[in-house]
Amino acid sequence: MEKAPNTLPQILLENVRKYDRDMIAIREKDLGIWQSHSWADYYENVKKFSLGLASLGFQRGDRLSVIGDNRPQLYWAQVAALCLGGVPVPLYQDAIEKELEYIIEHSEAKFIVAEDQEQVDKMLALKEKVPSMEMILYDDPRGMRHYNQPFLKSIAEVQALGQNFEKDHPEFFEQEVQKGKAEDTALIAYTSGTTGNPKGVVLTHSNLLTNVRLISQVEGYRDTDRIMAYLPMAWIGDSIYSLAMLLDIGFTIHCPEAAKTVMRDMREVGPTVVFCPPRIWENILTTVQVKMEDAAWIKRKMFAFFLKVANRISTRQLNHLPVSPGLRFLHALGEFFVYGPLRDNLGMGSLRFAYTAGAALGPEVFQFYRSIGINLKQVYGLTETSAMCTYQPDGDVKLETVGIPCPGVEIKISDGGEVLIKSPGVFQGYYKNPEATSEALKEGWLHTGDAGLLDKDSHLLIIDRAKDVSRLADGTLFAPQFIENKLKFSPYIKEAVTLGQGREYVTAMINIDIQSVGNWAERKNVGYTSYTDLSQKPEVYELISEEVKKVNASLSREERLRGAQVVRFLVLHKELDPDDAEVTRTRKIRRGFIAQKYAELIEALYSDKKGVEVETRITYEDGRTADIRAFLKIREAEVFR
Repeated sequence: MEKAPNTLPQILLENVRKYDRDMIAIREKDLGIWQSHSWADYYENVKKFSLGLASLGFQRGDRLSVIGDNRPQLYWAQVAALCLGGVPVPLYQDAIEKELEYIIEHSEAKFIVAEDQEQVDKMLALKEKVPSMEMILYDDPRGMRHYNQPFLKSIAEVQALGQNFEKDHPEFFEQEVQKGKAEDTALIAYTSGTTGNPKGVVLTHSNLLTNVRLISQVEGYRDTDRIMAYLPMAWIGDSIYSLAMLLDIGFTIHCPEAAKTVMRDMREVGPTVVFCPPRIWENILTTVQVKMEDAAWIKRKMFAFFLKVANRISTRQLNHLPVSPGLRFLHALGEFFVYGPLRDNLGMGSLRFAYTAGAALGPEVFQFYRSIGINLKQVYGLTETSAMCTYQPDGDVKLETVGIPCPGVEIKISDGGEVLIKSPGVFQGYYKNPEATSEALKEGWLHTGDAGLLDKDSHLLIIDRAKDVSRLADGTLFAPQFIENKLKFSPYIKEAVTLGQGREYVTAMINIDIQSVGNWAERKNVGYTSYTDLSQKPEVYELISEEVKKVNASLSREERLRGAQVVRFLVLHKELDPDDAEVTRTRKIRRGFIAQKYAELIEALYSDKKGVEVETRITYEDGRTADIRAFLKIREAEVFR
């Protein structure tokens, strides 16, 4: 009797036998045309690549890194490594050389699979610095004609080697796949590293598959679902959906042509399930708001009116209150004239489920999407929990929470207010870091580092990172991320950093959104030459001042946070950038680094100064640096007592 598959490669073998040969597993848009690959194609590509790796000396336990945009070949490379008992270590495609060097060296990755010439060049620059790196393999041959290093091969060459290897070892592939066990390591996913070097999270096949099945059990995914594969492959969310769920559930994933074409490609695909971090939901909303400002007067009025109708109905539904026939009639008109066309324009007309995770999403942003008929749910999970460990049941969605625990997941709050989790998806430990592992895992409970509470309905409310929640000098609760999310609801504010721990009042450093503020400046005939120039325009300060005022008005209505209104603020002369180590690759603020780098600005915010002269060094992707100078004005914000 054949054993049940309990690893990802074993499930791939089962899928080839189970599904029709023409059933599509993965699609990729290339040169404007969608290229489809059936489960048979998926299997053959993985098999040839896996055997090619074996012929090059790849062995059980070896690590293989992939870097690039979402491409079928890079997913096949990860599964091919798993087939041989190896371990994939995905990398962020926009990471700078220093970040890549640390992860490749720390994980001891022997094989690197790069998408194109740009990524190959990064790896060649690291080859002599990282002794473990043996082979660099690439997908796109454009620009690679004169690259002739012996350790450099195309994926096509590797697959050809695999075909030859199979002739002499016809049983080798399936034998290696069947050697796999549920407790084998299936992924080393590196954290974003908000407080230091990233940590390698070790996840087994059992961790990934158990978590996938728990989520699917409550949400009811189908093998006919369509998913967009556009998130960084180094993020656990992509590994769960584009690798584990693809194989275990059998739905179809779609790789967009490029990052800038995602929204256009999404309209063509009409996905049924979408997973986006908060920054993408915020960016989409900003785009909608900017377009509406440019629309004709009648369209702006209609949009505003029906959005108010939608908000009223959404609020009543969320609070389980009845909706009057008159309001239902207006909503039906809004569905015909506004909500339906808007969802179609966003490529979300066929959505069954939409998710946000990775950081808190402002309740105003959350309600906007639910109001226009998108079943958006805020869920909670970490790399260490194999992604989602909470969900929001249909009909039981709360704007301020991240839902209830998935089946098989236990959540409790420590005496200090920290969220603790016990789950089959909880990781095995941090790679080569027993100290950090012992701090995070205690008696089977994962200490998340997040501050939260459980309400009377067992819904989890995440307040902030536990280490970031503090008090002002007068004892007022200060939750910086909560205030920052309110600020980022404005289409004109892309990022914000709030300060106040132990201080007499709250201050903020704000990044403008160059797209929406630039569009606004054009309509107001405000000329500018650069981001720095635009950010310091008096008209822009007036614009941002009004947005801060709205946030303060909102905070004044919340008893616990009334004393945490923003008193003074400045607009930064540059965007906070991962290349400058100010935010992580997943756009999480590195508060400690920012406090050190911008110490002079912070002290000026807590003085009587009206501005401060700054000189800042910025880092480009190729490692070059440049210095920019500016005089940043400091403004008083209107506070509501």
